[in-house]
Amino acid sequence: MEISLIIPTYNRCLLLKRALQSVLEQSRPPDEIIIVDDGSTDNTLDMLNDEFPQLTIIKQSNKGVSTARNIGIQQSRGNWIAFLDSDDSWLAEKLTTQIRALQQAPELKICHTEETWIRNGVRVNAMHKHKKTGGWIFEQCLPLCTMSPSSIMIHRSVFDDVGLFDENLPACEDYDLWLRISAKYPVLFLEQPLINKYGGHEDQLSHKYWGMDRFRIQALEKIISQPDLSVENKHSAIKMLLKKARIFRNGALKRDKIESAQYYQQLLDKYQ
Repeated sequence: MEISLIIPTYNRCLLLKRALQSVLEQSRPPDEIIIVDDGSTDNTLDMLNDEFPQLTIIKQSNKGVSTARNIGIQQSRGNWIAFLDSDDSWLAEKLTTQIRALQQAPELKICHTEETWIRNGVRVNAMHKHKKTGGWIFEQCLPLCTMSPSSIMIHRSVFDDVGLFDENLPACEDYDLWLRISAKYPVLFLEQPLINKYGGHEDQLSHKYWGMDRFRIQALEKIISQPDLSVENKHSAIKMLLKKARIFRNGALKRDKIESAQYYQQLLDKYQ
C-alpha cells in the first residue's frame, strides 16, 4: 500500500506548518507528501523551502481548491490517495489505524474517520446532522457533506471510475465528489476520532460564500443526470433537490429576488 498525501493551501503559512508537523509525526508516515500552493502571497513558499525542503511542492496561480487537489492527484504516484486541508491536523495513529482497517476489509476502496471539532480554539460537539457512518451512505450524503477530506483515504481506481473534483464548483466540491463515490461504492467508517478539524477562521469557504446549498443543488442535478444512478438513489436525490430548491425559491420571493425565484421554480417544475 503506497499512500500519497495531497495538501492544498492558500495563504495559510502558520496553519500549514501545524498540519505538516502532524503528518511528520505519524507512526506510519505517507510515502509521498505533495503540497499544492494555490498562488499564496504570504510566506508559505519561504516557510516550506526553509523548514520542509524534503517535500514535493507544486505551485500554481490561484485557481481554487479543486484544481489544487486534482493537480496533486494527477502528479502523485501512490495507489491510495489521502488529503489534508491545510487548516486541519492528523492524530499520530491516523494512517496506521486506517491501513490496518483497510487490510482487514480489502474489498473496500474508501475509508473515513470520526473527527474532533475545534472552533476558535475550543473543542465543540458536532451536531447530529453531521453524524458519520459507513456502508452504502448515498442517502446520508444528500443533505450535506458527511465525510471530511482531511480524514479520507481513497483508492486511485475510484477516481479513474467517477472522476476528479469538479473545478467549476467554487464550494461544496467535496459534497459533489462524495455523491458520485457513494452512489457506486460502500465506504469504511472508523468511529475513532483521528483528525482535528479546526474552524472559525475567516478564510473558510463556508464564510466566503452565502447559501452553500446553491452549490449542492448543482451537484444534485449532476448526479441525477447520471445514467447509471439506481432508481432508488435517483428518487432520493430528486427529493432532496426539491427540498433545497423550495427553500431557495421561498427565500428569493421574500427578498424580491425575482430572477432567482424563477430559476428555482423552474427546477421545481422540472423535477416535481
